[in-house]
Amino acid sequence: MKPTKLILALCCLTVFSAKAQRTIAAVIIDSTKQEPIPFATILIDDKTGVISNDKGEFNITINRKISERDSLYISCLGYEQKQFAIQKFTDSIISLNTKNIDLSEVFITNKNYTLDEILDKVKEGLKTNYDFGYAKRKLFYRESYYTNMLKTDVKIEESTIPEFNQAFVDSIIKSVPKNTDQHTEVLAEIYGEIKPSTPQKLDILKASRLYDKESEITFENYEKRFNEIIRKHVKRDSYFKIKSGWFGTKEEIDSSFFEDKKEDQQTAEFIEKKKELEAKRKANFLNWRKGSIQSIENANFLDEDSGLNFIEKSRRYEFEMQDFAYLNNEFVYTITFKPKRSEDFEGTLYINTQDFAIVRVDYKNVKPLRKFGLLGISLNEYLKEGTIIFQKNANEKYTLKYADQTDGQQVGIKRPLKIIEKNKNVKGRRKQNELAADLHFIVRNVEKKELIVFESTPISETEFNNFTEVPEVTPTYLPAYDPEFWKGYNIIEPNQAIKDFKIIEKTH
Repeated sequence: MKPTKLILALCCLTVFSAKAQRTIAAVIIDSTKQEPIPFATILIDDKTGVISNDKGEFNITINRKISERDSLYISCLGYEQKQFAIQKFTDSIISLNTKNIDLSEVFITNKNYTLDEILDKVKEGLKTNYDFGYAKRKLFYRESYYTNMLKTDVKIEESTIPEFNQAFVDSIIKSVPKNTDQHTEVLAEIYGEIKPSTPQKLDILKASRLYDKESEITFENYEKRFNEIIRKHVKRDSYFKIKSGWFGTKEEIDSSFFEDKKEDQQTAEFIEKKKELEAKRKANFLNWRKGSIQSIENANFLDEDSGLNFIEKSRRYEFEMQDFAYLNNEFVYTITFKPKRSEDFEGTLYINTQDFAIVRVDYKNVKPLRKFGLLGISLNEYLKEGTIIFQKNANEKYTLKYADQTDGQQVGIKRPLKIIEKNKNVKGRRKQNELAADLHFIVRNVEKKELIVFESTPISETEFNNFTEVPEVTPTYLPAYDPEFWKGYNIIEPNQAIKDFKIIEKTH
C-alpha cells in the first residue's frame, strides 16, 4: 500500500472509531428537590448499563455505531423512567420526576396481602427467584481505605543500642502521615457458581491503584537503616525475645540476613528474585481481589450465615409496611425493619409485588458490631452500612447488579514493649541488647467497597472447568486521579475523595 493510501486509511479508521464510540456523562437529580439521586440505573440495552454514584453522577461509554433507534434509559426507585435518543442527547443534568402510585394499578394482578403473607412469600421465593448457578459476570470493583491516626506515641524507656533512641523513633513517627487514603480499581470477569465458599476463577482485564508511593519509599529507607543498625550491633546466632506485659514470643534471625554476597551473585539473584516476586505479586493480587469480590457478592440476605440475613432471622426484627414504590417499570413494596432486641441492623426492603423477590436493600448498623477492650488493646467496629441491588439476568432470575458497603473500626494499643537479644553461644550472660518502650496508638479505619456487575451470563459447569485462570495483571500505579485511565470503559463514577486524590510531593 502506498503511504498516501495508508494515511488515508488510518484517517478513515480514526473517524469511524470516533463515530463508533461515544461517552455520556451527567448528573441525575430530583426535579422537585433539586438534589442528586444516588444508585439510579442507566441503560443502553439489556447488557450495557451503569449505576449512578452517591452524588447522582454517571459516565457511560457506547462502543459501537449509534443508530437513531438507540436510547438512553434512566430509572430509579420511586421515579418515573426517562428515555432519551442518544444521537440527540446533550444534557449534563437529568431531572427525574417522582412516580405517583395508583393503587388500583398495583392490585390489578395482585391481591392486598398482609405483611406476614408478603414475608412468607419472600422466604418461599429465596430458592427460586435468584440464580445460584454457574455464570460469567463482567464487573467493576472499587476498594477504598481511609486511615486516620488519632494517636501515635512511643516513649523509649531503655536502649542499649545508641542508634535506637527517642530521636530516631520520633523521626519515624513524624514521617507517618496522620490521614491517608488509597484506592484500588479492577475491571474483570469472574466465573463460577454464585454461592459463598465455592471456587471462582477471575480474569483481570485492567486495574489501577492510587496511593502515596512517597511514604512507601520513606519506609523502605527506614528499613534499610534499621537493617544496618541490626547488622552492626546484633550477633549472627542471636535470637529475640519479644515481651509485652505477661505475653512473650521468640523470634529467630535468618542467618542469610548477615551474609555479604559478591556483586555478580547479588545481581543474578536480584534479577531472579525480582521475577519471582513479580509473578507472586500478580498471583497475590488476583487471589486477594477474587476473595474480596466473592465476599461482597455474597454479603446479603441469601447467605444463611451472613449478618445481613434479615429474612431467615425475621423473628428477630420488627417489620413495618411503608408504601408502594416504582422501580424499573414495576411496583415494589417498601418495608422497613429494625431489631427487636439484640440484632445489629435497621433498614428498608424493596420487594417486587409480582414475584416477591427482594430487589433492593438499604441497611445500617444501630450499634457497634463488636467492642473489645482488654489489657491495653481495644477494638470498636462502629460502622457497617450499604445498599444491595438485584436485577434479572438472561435466565429471568435475579442476580446481583450493584453492592455498596462501608465498614469502620477503631483500634487502640496502650502497652509496654520489650525486645531482648539473647545468644546462647556467648560466654557469660545470654542477654546482649535490650530495647524497652511504652506504646500508645489509636487508629481509625474506614473501608468502602463498591461492585457493579455489567453482565451476568449463565454458563455451564464445563465452560467453567475449561477456563484457565492466569495471573497476568498488577495494578497500574497512579499518583493522582486520572480520568483518562478508564476512558472508554464503563465504571462506577468515582466520588469526590478519589477525584481530589493527589500526592503532595515532599521537599527534601
